[in-house]
Amino acid sequence: AELEGKQQALKLALLQAYFGEGENVSSHEVLARVAGEVGLDEAKAREVLDSGRYADDVRDQERYYQEQGIRAVPSVIINGRYLIQGGQPPEVFEQTLRQIASEAQGTT
Repeated sequence: AELEGKQQALKLALLQAYFGEGENVSSHEVLARVAGEVGLDEAKAREVLDSGRYADDVRDQERYYQEQGIRAVPSVIINGRYLIQGGQPPEVFEQTLRQIASEAQGTT
């Protein structure tokens, strides 16, 4: 999906399938069907799922983010350096952004 510019559309469709329709989004059938619904080639999606073509890349990304300390969803990494985990109130984001701006200006 990312390679074809449909990553966000697929993400939203999968969230709808899971939370809105109660579907099992770990099912290859559901994944391929939803991929087709957002304009991806459904047969190609099935082939990718059956072959596990991108599985190692996904595991590498998972490992990377776990090594960055991510243990909660949602997690936001700002500038590849600042991590905000879990559902935080706006004040936490504001404080973090102010801290980042201050450090960028050398006024910490």
